Amino acid sequence: MGLSMLFEIKELLDRLALPFYKMSGHRPWSPGYYTVKNGTIGSAIDMGLLSDVAELPAKYGYRVDERVVEYPWLFAQLAENPGRMLDAGSALNHRFLLDRAPLKNAQLTIMTLAPEKRCFWDRSISYVFGDLRKTLFADSVFDVVASISTIEHIGLDNTMLYTGDASKKESDALGFTPAVAEFRRVLKPGGVCLITVPFGRRGVHGWYQVFDLDLVARVIQAFQPSDHTVEYFGYGMDGWRRVEPAEIADAEFFDVHEGRAFDGDFAAGARGVACIRLVA
Repeated sequence: MGLSMLFEIKELLDRLALPFYKMSGHRPWSPGYYTVKNGTIGSAIDMGLLSDVAELPAKYGYRVDERVVEYPWLFAQLAENPGRMLDAGSALNHRFLLDRAPLKNAQLTIMTLAPEKRCFWDRSISYVFGDLRKTLFADSVFDVVASISTIEHIGLDNTMLYTGDASKKESDALGFTPAVAEFRRVLKPGGVCLITVPFGRRGVHGWYQVFDLDLVARVIQAFQPSDHTVEYFGYGMDGWRRVEPAEIADAEFFDVHEGRAFDGDFAAGARGVACIRLVA
């Protein structure tokens, strides 16, 4: 049985578990969670939910992790034909995203630290493996660079989830800055870089870190954009909503890998997100 078939079976089992997921109180990361999460994201993208600055619906994305705002925000930033696009971190390597416009119209290259278990090479997607701080791409080759919840891992301990290479167990909290500069180098003049990071109480937590206003400013400084915007989203008992950064300055990340019980708000990951749009 091939890997593709195994993933399809896994997705089917998750769909079949949906009634139990609902009966058990919508516990994040339990069977059925991915079906709800991907369905919510897909609907938000199709509706253009984050294409303007309107408030999000009440309880939007309650008990769902930050991808529920990151992905719709990213899609809302893309032109109908994105051109040559780099997914820096392989966050877009999912069928339900690749099937949707405008991403499906892009000439997509996916770069990540180590090979993915599931690839979609039959869709003319190029896969490149290596360190985002030093790529092999020529200058000014991409129209768009997208890096969704990736740079918070660069320079830290990537052996926990992403690779068995012991050399990738690092502790450089500013290791993301050369990667951001590299994004700028490979973008065409006028090209767009779209970055999202967990935002809140600053801290390094082994395999990831949480950004604050100072680190967001360092991202912008490393890129040296001709123009930029930053949008912030926060999570609470009312789900995800647009916020001012001061409202989530003390937001804490819930790390499911720690094995502790969920908090009262059933956060599934970050409680704050910064979505950064940089123009080369």
